[in-house]
Amino acid sequence: MQNIQHITNDLIYVGASDRRLALFENVYPIPRGVSYNSYVLLDEKTVLFDTCDASVAGQFFENVEAALAGRKLDYVVVHHMEPDHAATLVDLLLRHPEATVVTTAKAAQMVEQFFPGRQASSLHTVKEGEALETGSHSLVFTMAPMVHWPEVMMTYDSTSKTLFSADAFGTFGALSGNLFADQMDFEHEWLGDARRYYINIVGKYGVQVQNVLKKAASLDIQMICPLHGPVWRSNLGWFIGKHDIWSKYEPEDKAVVIIYGSIYGHTEAAALRLGTLLGERGVKGIKAYDASHTHASKLVAECFRASHVVLASSTYNNGIFTPMENLLADLKAHAWQKRTVALVENGSWAPQAGKLMRAELEQMKDIAIVGDTLTLKSAAQPSQEEQLAALADQIVATL
Repeated sequence: MQNIQHITNDLIYVGASDRRLALFENVYPIPRGVSYNSYVLLDEKTVLFDTCDASVAGQFFENVEAALAGRKLDYVVVHHMEPDHAATLVDLLLRHPEATVVTTAKAAQMVEQFFPGRQASSLHTVKEGEALETGSHSLVFTMAPMVHWPEVMMTYDSTSKTLFSADAFGTFGALSGNLFADQMDFEHEWLGDARRYYINIVGKYGVQVQNVLKKAASLDIQMICPLHGPVWRSNLGWFIGKHDIWSKYEPEDKAVVIIYGSIYGHTEAAALRLGTLLGERGVKGIKAYDASHTHASKLVAECFRASHVVLASSTYNNGIFTPMENLLADLKAHAWQKRTVALVENGSWAPQAGKLMRAELEQMKDIAIVGDTLTLKSAAQPSQEEQLAALADQIVATL
């Protein structure tokens, strides 16, 4: 059964959601699923903006045919060649051989790479600022390299003032009938997934995102149609502002996040005691996470959100406890910076984690480490309450 939805009189949503997939890109947990967004424009010429992942191909093709209602398909605009948006491209062209593929030169190369020997019969590559007239609509193409692949572009419909933003402004989460962000409690129910989506997938490319945001600032954008998640038609400034903060690597919240890697619970106990001492000093909104039981994508997103992070790790095989070691590698890979960090280490005979964590942090940009590493020997001793209190005072002073 078709499941299309009109966005405007001549723009139709033809995407679909997947609630069965456990790991997006085979790495990020998506317990709320994910949507794969595609759109059909019905003008004098018809335009399909992107295809979809193979997992929802059946629903997608039914939706496209329902939207076209017997009309031929003139253009397929490919913004991004990642398979979650382009896996069904060749199948679509078998159904609609009359369609011309419109994309970047780099994406055209990727079509051949993903589908060797099955190049589109008609392909038109576009450059920055080039326009496609479809009748009453004028589609202007803008390049968005490394947001988050090198071939990416976006389309600005100067008639309806709509930005088709590729993977930018997307989020994890399946759609359930409400297509627009203003139909949802987005800040409380979706923002966490939007942050985790951006930080983990696009977060490394802050400079490139800033370049795209500068282009966007010059456009009168009234609606954003991303490739994942809801469509934005109101309060755009708030959501764009979040991406501005994230892509500048600035803390979203003045807050403390405590992350601990604990083997038998002693490092955890000290980390949580530090949290209590911070709470007693008036710090609000403290979050604590066990690195062994919280997916790294959540931890990375929380480290981007908060201004202050406490990293507490056991020493393991004379190194950093593995989950904490993995987190630090992930943070470095995502260009984490501009944060204040406090360190706690534990080791029964040769504590090393603190020194090694500090060395990793020193390779990152603008990381301020609060005081000295607090060292535990097997477990926090009653005499170390004063040290924990002093560390809490130092963290509060920097807040």
